[in-house]
Amino acid sequence: MLLWTTAGAAALAFLVALEFAARRYGQAGPLTHQVRELFLPPKSGPRLYAGLALTMVVLTWRQRLIAVGAAVAIDLVFVLVRWKIGAGMNFGNGALWVIVGCAVVALTRRTGAERVLLLKGVGLGLLLMAGQKAGDAWLLITSKTRPTVLDEYVLVADHSLGDPSWLAGRLVELTDPVSTHLLHLIYGQLPLAGALVALYQLRNVAVERRFPRHHLIRTFLVIGLIGPAIYMMFPVVGPVYAFGADGGVWAAAHLWPDTLPSVELPRPMPFDEITPRNCMPSLHTAWAVALFIHTRAGSRWMRFAGTFWLIGTLSATLGFGYHYGADLVAGVVFVLTIDAGMRASARGWTRSDTLLVAHGTAVFTALVLSYRWLPVPMSEHPWISGPLMILAMLSVIYGYLRLTASEKPEATPPVPPGPHPNEARPELV
Repeated sequence: MLLWTTAGAAALAFLVALEFAARRYGQAGPLTHQVRELFLPPKSGPRLYAGLALTMVVLTWRQRLIAVGAAVAIDLVFVLVRWKIGAGMNFGNGALWVIVGCAVVALTRRTGAERVLLLKGVGLGLLLMAGQKAGDAWLLITSKTRPTVLDEYVLVADHSLGDPSWLAGRLVELTDPVSTHLLHLIYGQLPLAGALVALYQLRNVAVERRFPRHHLIRTFLVIGLIGPAIYMMFPVVGPVYAFGADGGVWAAAHLWPDTLPSVELPRPMPFDEITPRNCMPSLHTAWAVALFIHTRAGSRWMRFAGTFWLIGTLSATLGFGYHYGADLVAGVVFVLTIDAGMRASARGWTRSDTLLVAHGTAVFTALVLSYRWLPVPMSEHPWISGPLMILAMLSVIYGYLRLTASEKPEATPPVPPGPHPNEARPELV
């Protein structure tokens, strides 16, 4: 209970800090956006219902039916009112209202372990929603506080990998519109895919009355917490903006993906105050890899979905020009290091855990520093620097596989005999 209380307080303090930072630049922060969605048309209705689904993992099937019915009924009222007054149409308010209702019931009608369990479910649902809004605030801050970007440095370093973004961009153009529509769907709905995998991992919470020690949402949230801080230290906008038409007058040239720019001595580039500096490392790659590794213990269809989303996300990040190949290499090392640390914190640290996290941190730091300070030597010796980058990434992958292979599966506690602890209660939760 103490750990969850501390984590909740830290998350709230972080959101408050982002709220003040966003308001400093004349924009509403994540907390304001979340409160507005109680009444105004939400930005993403499916994500709000995904948050409700995460909250419902602690409920019985009867309570889940009541929760969904209440959410749909509230949404219908909102839709009718908006239709009547001619306001913007969207759905999802009902899901947020039900989550808030679950929190009220937990604080007023539950005690002990049942209260803690229900609040954990509410916290998961709210964090899924707040995570996106916190990310939007972070991206705003990066664009306002970093007037120059380091794309030329990553471009030159990326020569070591054969400039995969230019190759992938041309392949996507050749297969347009089929590839474009599919990859946009995969790229944009990654959070929803993560929520579905998390639901699969948490499917037994209502029966066992406890959460597993480690699950996907924990890794997702830490990635989103730490990653944007690195954006601030290494601001990069991506090839489609820095060297493509999407960058407008701020682009160094409109060459992506047809022609590779010729940059001999990289320099910081001035850029606008709108485009997020969100490339180094690639967090979409990190989240997709996290989704992939957390589906390995699932069913065949779950493993297939994890592989499909990983391949699709990697293809989209490169094919749309959102990232360089170097971003993806850093993203893989980044997520494996974080997930190893989260696993260790859940079951207790061992010497192997410490060595892997230290090794992953060292490799990630070496990669980022080399992109910044050694891009020219890397591009001049691609047959040395390219394989070294891949080998460094593979060393972290190998260490992670060895560590997870030695883990014992989490024991499932016996279900106590008799009725479900909440079955005798007719309320929502």
